[in-house]
Amino acid sequence: MRDEVVAAETIASDLESEQARADRDVDQVRERIARDRQLLDSGTIGDPKQLQSIQAELDSLARRQSALEDVELEIMERVEGASAAVAQLTEERDALAQERETIATSVHEQLAAIDAERRLVDEQRMIIAADIPADLMALYDKIRADHGGLGAAPLHRGRCEGCRLTLPPNEIEAMRAAPPDDVIRCEECRRILVRTPESGL
Repeated sequence: MRDEVVAAETIASDLESEQARADRDVDQVRERIARDRQLLDSGTIGDPKQLQSIQAELDSLARRQSALEDVELEIMERVEGASAAVAQLTEERDALAQERETIATSVHEQLAAIDAERRLVDEQRMIIAADIPADLMALYDKIRADHGGLGAAPLHRGRCEGCRLTLPPNEIEAMRAAPPDDVIRCEECRRILVRTPESGL
């Protein structure tokens, strides 16, 4: 978008320079016409041929003025179009810049919220981990490292929520008979299974 604005501004600037040249050309012809007409109207020239020559020059200058004014008008229209394009592209560029700034601010705020939430979770984890035996915590951390950050999963209605596989009846029966403080693991993904009232045991 920045390159498009620069290109449009360059075109507009070139057209403005072209218009300035056209304006000067028209002004020069008008000044020449004014001088010749003043000379013709002064009555100081008595030679008919010279008078005829001045009149012929005035006619020629009038035709040139008309042609130059047509060129001048065409350039003015092109300048207006180029200026409108610059204004539109500039507006679009500024809108995009504002949108980028808004998005950047939103991303910054979301990252800050994520960092704050992560710090809170880390603090809560430290509090919980303090009450967990060291060997169990070490096992959990190892499984977690091997399984994409998920070292334990709920057992829900006979299904491991880690690997999403339903456990066979004999494993369910063994888990049902296991003491509440036993560490049970999924035979498929080896994650620690968390028993809840919804485990189906």
